[in-house]
Amino acid sequence: MTTKKSSSRKKSGSRKYGKAAGKWVKSAMHRKKKGTLRSGSGAKVKSREQAVAIGLSEARAKGAKVPKKPAM
Repeated sequence: MTTKKSSSRKKSGSRKYGKAAGKWVKSAMHRKKKGTLRSGSGAKVKSREQAVAIGLSEARAKGAKVPKKPAM
């Protein structure tokens, strides 16, 4: 008999982020490239990581399927 190993990873069928979240991130990336994306303080966003974070934050605010922010 063979025993199955249980995996702690999610199944490939379920998405961690919804499709709507991807659209918000895509929009933020376009605004960053165009130079119109601003952070909360009003400064121009220059880093790719910050643009992704802003896109996910906007998606979360609109109710898209996005995991909760990690506790700091």
